Amino acid sequence: MTSIAANLQAVRERIVAACLAARRPTDSVSLLAVSKTWPASALREAAAAGQGAFGENYVQEALEKIGTLADLALEWHFIGPLQSNKTRAVAENFSWVHSVDRLKLAERLSAQRPPNLPPLNVCLQVNVSGEASKSGCGPLEAAALAAAIERLPGLRLRGLMAIPEPTEDTALQRRRFASLRETLATVSAHTGRWLDTLSMGMSDDLEAAIMEGATLVRVGTAIFGKRDYTI
Repeated sequence: MTSIAANLQAVRERIVAACLAARRPTDSVSLLAVSKTWPASALREAAAAGQGAFGENYVQEALEKIGTLADLALEWHFIGPLQSNKTRAVAENFSWVHSVDRLKLAERLSAQRPPNLPPLNVCLQVNVSGEASKSGCGPLEAAALAAAIERLPGLRLRGLMAIPEPTEDTALQRRRFASLRETLATVSAHTGRWLDTLSMGMSDDLEAAIMEGATLVRVGTAIFGKRDYTI
C-alpha cells in the first residue's frame, strides 16, 4: 500500500469514528481530497486508492491536472478564492465551486456555464470568524445572497462553506462550525429549500466539524503530506 493510500485509509477511519461519536450514519460525510500544489501523479495514486473527488485552489494548475488525468472519471471542486477573470475556466471545467461570496461572481459563473453541462454546484463561502483577511460573506448577508443565486440559471446552490481561523481549541472549533450550521438553517428557511451541503472541516479539525454537522470535509495534508511552497 502506498503512503497516499495508507493516509487515505486513515482519514476515512477518522471520518467513520467521528460519525459514530456524533451518532450519525457513517456514509453521511464525503471526503474531498485537497490536492493543490501536488502533481498529477499523486492524484492518480489517490484515485487508484478509491478517491474520486479533488479540490483545487489555483485555476491554471488545476486545468493542467484535469487535462493530464482526463482518462479518469474524477469530480473537480474549485475551493480557492476566485477572480472574475478566471470564472469562465472554472465554469467550463469544474463540477463544484465552494468559494462563491458575492453575486457578481455567481452571475459570471451562471452566464459562462456551458448549456451542455449539468448545473454547476455552488456553495456560499461564509466568514464565520470575522477575520478581515478571510474571504466570505458575513453570516447575516448569506440568506439574501443565497436567494439571489437561487434565481440564476446554470447553477445549483447546494450549501455553505467556511474556513475558520486555525486553532487547537476544540470548543472554539465547534462554535465556528455550529455557527455555519445555524446559518445554513436560516438560509434554507429563506430560500424555501433545504440545502444539503456543509463544506467544513480540514485535516486538523474534521472531528469537530463532523460533530457539528459537516457533510463534506476538505482534507489535504493528512492525505498528501505537508506542502513545500518554496519549490
